[in-house]
Amino acid sequence: MYILSVESSCDETAVAIVENGRKVLADIVSSQTKIHAKFGGVVPELASRNHLLEIIPVIDQALQVAQIDDFQKIDAIAITKGPGLIGALLVGLQAAKSLAYVHQKPLIEVNHLHGHLNAIYLHANDEEARPTPPYPHVCLVVSGGHTAIYLVKSPFEIQTLANTMDDAAGEAFDKVARMLGLGYPGGPVIEKLGKNGNPFAFDFPLPRFKDGRLDLSFSGLKTAVLTAIKKHGKLPEGQDMFNLIASFQRAATEQLVDRTIIATQKAGVKAIVIAGGVACNQVLRDRLAEVCLEKKIELLIPPKKWCTDNGAMIAAAGYWWAEQAIQRGFTQDDLKMNATSTWPLHTIQENN
Repeated sequence: MYILSVESSCDETAVAIVENGRKVLADIVSSQTKIHAKFGGVVPELASRNHLLEIIPVIDQALQVAQIDDFQKIDAIAITKGPGLIGALLVGLQAAKSLAYVHQKPLIEVNHLHGHLNAIYLHANDEEARPTPPYPHVCLVVSGGHTAIYLVKSPFEIQTLANTMDDAAGEAFDKVARMLGLGYPGGPVIEKLGKNGNPFAFDFPLPRFKDGRLDLSFSGLKTAVLTAIKKHGKLPEGQDMFNLIASFQRAATEQLVDRTIIATQKAGVKAIVIAGGVACNQVLRDRLAEVCLEKKIELLIPPKKWCTDNGAMIAAAGYWWAEQAIQRGFTQDDLKMNATSTWPLHTIQENN
């Protein structure tokens, strides 16, 4: 079963072709990072315009890489319906609708976050399949736009255990990098420079909620970094900056690890998956691996290329509905589908 997927929820134009929701035959991503870097973050209008320029070439490239010269070999089309930037989503959706109409293929709507949850099942065409998590398991989705902890009971039954109350973790990385004049995106540069610093030079405590909630918060940490900069009297340089960056990264990482481990223990499960762009951070990977080893919890992490936004994860998520979609075939109702900027993950059952 071949699924062609389209992902355009933010600033990556991504198309993939995946066999049986697992084997990645093609995974093409056109990034807009350089376009948005000079603005210090993603500009929605520019993102939408660039998707318009890139979507057709990226689809063509995916078909070439997968060596598919007859579109009838494609069984279904999976599309990110939301959440995300509405203009960006609409570009991908209209392209997918056009393909579905012309080739009479069913269109499968996919929640972007559900895609991240399913990235763990992917493997390259020339690789053996990797171990997959048992059900139920806990998944930490952590990126520039989303930070949440989910209990995944089955592909269709997902419970939110914790959410960020303010900034997403990746957003906090970007904002701290901007405070320090380090450019955009902030995650990679903070990880690189943080290697030179003392992660305990600044004591940034973990936020706690009086009612015992596991929700996360990064606004206080961001404010603490700004306060440290002001106390310094000017932007820190050299070792002072390295220490501040390393301490911020440690505090952000410890909060993610702390909440995820507690959520896992409370849920009584023995496996954790992490996904999303911030899951590329090696400090987070290493620290969570260390604690999971200590607690005898299995940790599974997708390759870094499938932690960031990509089309392959959308195909992997769409696979769970593919058989049903293929049975019904293309219908005019597919063309009525609309994008949505907000789409809570727990509603995926009633929306598919």
